[in-house]
Amino acid sequence: MSVVPPLPPAVRRRIQLRAFLIQGSWNYRVMQGTGMAFALLPLLRHLGLRDGDLEDAVGRHAEHFNAHPYLSSVALGALARLEMDGASPDTIRRFRSAIRGPLGALGDRVVWATWLPLCAAVGLLLYWAGVGGGWAVAAFLVLFSALHLTLRFRGFRLGYESGTAVGPRLKELALTRRAERGAVVLVFLVGGLAGLLLTGDTAMGGLSRSWSAGAVAAFLSGLVGGVRLWRPTALLTVGLVVLVTFFGLRAG
Repeated sequence: MSVVPPLPPAVRRRIQLRAFLIQGSWNYRVMQGTGMAFALLPLLRHLGLRDGDLEDAVGRHAEHFNAHPYLSSVALGALARLEMDGASPDTIRRFRSAIRGPLGALGDRVVWATWLPLCAAVGLLLYWAGVGGGWAVAAFLVLFSALHLTLRFRGFRLGYESGTAVGPRLKELALTRRAERGAVVLVFLVGGLAGLLLTGDTAMGGLSRSWSAGAVAAFLSGLVGGVRLWRPTALLTVGLVVLVTFFGLRAG
């Protein structure tokens, strides 16, 4: 196993903080490419690249790249390792092309399709169980941010320590299997939420016609659209958490 070259903490922090802005210049031509180059710029300057060499390095990292924004930190770590090891530009380009698809699919499965709706279900369940709206929102934000920040910061470390061997390391984490288990938990949470809506003190019968119509429309949309509507459904769920909390606080 090759020795991991030390990365100055200040450079690492700059890369990780810039990674939060990786989609700030998203566009249809290079997608996250500009953001990747922006995040890695502190490392390229640390390596002492100047003038034409720096321009070439920024150019290759600004090429087309698209992955899940949270797991892009894994790619940033691995690319930083390649730059530190002095890998050739062709090697870096091939690695970027190979890793972006798997990171995108894995992130969508773990975060958007499992963790986001699971956290939203927890927040809704707490609210309908009688917990204050503010606490329900706080629980959602804490749970979701726990995985979000873990993927960003630990993902970068994993990528940097692994380099081009990051694929097997990710496989060892069995994130897809954990997502499947999370989906099972989500089913139970949704079942509990349904029970509270039907039998609790704030049951469906006490809702206005607009809320009842929205619930029926959401059910029919999910029944017809199935998994094709998972992203809009996740966003709608988060929106409902905010609306319910807002109206709950006003009523209180």
